[in-house]
Amino acid sequence: MAKTVLIVDDIAFVRKTLSEILTQAQYQIVGEAADGNEAVNLYLKLRPDIVTMDVVMPQMSGIDATRKIIKADKNAKVIIISAMGQENLVMEAINVGAKDYILKPFSTEDVLKTIERALLSAQTIISRKLQKDKLT
Repeated sequence: MAKTVLIVDDIAFVRKTLSEILTQAQYQIVGEAADGNEAVNLYLKLRPDIVTMDVVMPQMSGIDATRKIIKADKNAKVIIISAMGQENLVMEAINVGAKDYILKPFSTEDVLKTIERALLSAQTIISRKLQKDKLT
C-alpha cells in the first residue's frame, strides 16, 4: 500500500510540484493545505504517513503547526521545507519535532531521499547537514 502524504505550502506551485514528484514515486497525496491551521486540521482528520511542511506561512507558521501536530501525535513524521538562509527556523522546527528538512529550491532527488529517510526513521545528523548546506 502506498505511503500517504499531506503537502503544506502557501504557494500553489510548490504544492503542485511536490505532488507531481511524490505521485510519480508512488506516494498517495491525501491532502494539501495552504496554511498551518489547515495543516493541523487535515493532519488530525487524515493521519498521513508523512507531512511536508513549509516553514513560513500566513496565519500559523510551519513551526507552530508542527508543534501542534507532534503534540497530538508524537509519532508524526513532519519534513520542513525552507528557503536558504532560514537555518534558525529549520533548527527551531527540528527542536519541536520535525524529522528532517528540504531546502528550496529543491530537486526531485532531494525530496525523495529525505522522505524515504524519514519514513525509514533512519538516524540523521541535522547539524552536520546544516553545516554542509551553509558551506555550499
